[in-house]
Amino acid sequence: MSREKIKNLAELVGIRRSLRDAGRRVVFTNGCFDLLHPGHTRYLEHAAALGDALVVALNSDRAVQALKGASRPILREDERAEVMAALECVAFVTIFDDVSPFSTIAAIEPDVLVKGGDWGVDAIIGRDVVEAAGGQVLSLPFVDGVSTSEIVARIRDGRIETSESAPPT
Repeated sequence: MSREKIKNLAELVGIRRSLRDAGRRVVFTNGCFDLLHPGHTRYLEHAAALGDALVVALNSDRAVQALKGASRPILREDERAEVMAALECVAFVTIFDDVSPFSTIAAIEPDVLVKGGDWGVDAIIGRDVVEAAGGQVLSLPFVDGVSTSEIVARIRDGRIETSESAPPT
């Protein structure tokens, strides 16, 4: 059932048009989301609360490799899309094949564009397009102590954390 949330860009543009006509506020974010972790889920829940429908655009496998290196992604794009679509706070998921999400953002024209706190608002790709259309661009708080790269490093180093040894949440 959740796989029905996975759409190509053309489908999303049509859905976006319908949502706009209904007065619904669309929130957009993008990223690799290679291994879903609490930093991601908190961020996505926060993003979803900013509107009526959260659209998540995932970098394709090729784009993740270009951004993160030859050892990534860990999960294939179809697997990442399925996991993302299973989240209640996510309305729609799409996969884009560019390193930059600019053309996807321009096509969808979200009301709110968000990235994690490791991105300053001035550096968020697509900011100009969204603001020119009257939308809002936000950098949401970053969850310290948890990242996919850190999880991969812990696995490689054999550092398994228990709830007693993990950083507080």
